[in-house]
Amino acid sequence: MANPYTITEVKKLIHKHNLHPKKRFGQNFLVDQNILNKIVGSCQLTKQDYVVEIGPGFGALTQKLAEHSKKVIAIDVDTSLDPVLKEVLKNYDNVNIIYQDILNINLENEITKQLNLQEVQPYKICANIPYNISTPILFTLLENCPNMTSATLMMQKEVAFRLIAKPGTKDYGLLTIMAAYHSNIDHVMNVSKNCFYPKPEVESTVIRITPDTNKKKIVKNEIQFKKFVKTAFQKRRKTILNICASHFKVEKSVIIEKLQNEGIKPESRPENLTLEDFALVTDLFY
Repeated sequence: MANPYTITEVKKLIHKHNLHPKKRFGQNFLVDQNILNKIVGSCQLTKQDYVVEIGPGFGALTQKLAEHSKKVIAIDVDTSLDPVLKEVLKNYDNVNIIYQDILNINLENEITKQLNLQEVQPYKICANIPYNISTPILFTLLENCPNMTSATLMMQKEVAFRLIAKPGTKDYGLLTIMAAYHSNIDHVMNVSKNCFYPKPEVESTVIRITPDTNKKKIVKNEIQFKKFVKTAFQKRRKTILNICASHFKVEKSVIIEKLQNEGIKPESRPENLTLEDFALVTDLFY
């Protein structure tokens, strides 16, 4: 059985199966076993856990996940990886491979189907997500996966920084607010580009997302809240005063008075407002 944890082994598999890592799919394979073990450890898996892996690549992480969980469902869009994954995972009977685009499926319906269950069970996600689609994957996980109990994800460092950015910084934006609204985010570790083959152009970071439904209680109308936040960051160079006037169709004098009464400066820009501020402003004018 192949153990794709080193550059040598990965090169052997590439040559044997006549493969070429596809940049359009973000195929940079993790070849550092120490990092793999740390990622799996941060997932806090038990033998009762169902795990979803997005982008299994050559199956290095998949093997580790299978050894520590009840069942692994690995999802990849690239069917050319099938011969490699069959070879690497042939001794693991608790892994299902699905060749689908993660952005074009209902993940929880697919999990239920793969596990042959009547209804979806709680599950964890652990993945080295394809860097070229990391942002839409994050929005999918945050907004469309209510039974996910945690997600331990490796991504390019700049996207991870957007998740954990502070108000007033250049990385602070729509993704920051939505992540904070749905969950708690923990930084696990940074990963050097030298830990991959082929070597990517960017550094990587592992983060852990833990859903927190209590945070949603600060918002009275989720649909209007999300619309306002999205609009605000599409116009991030405008002031909150002007954004509110345009979005809510309210007189500026009324907006100024209400914002000042709540301690929010009308001249503030979207990157200066906290999650709680956005919730408050939405409730004030919706």
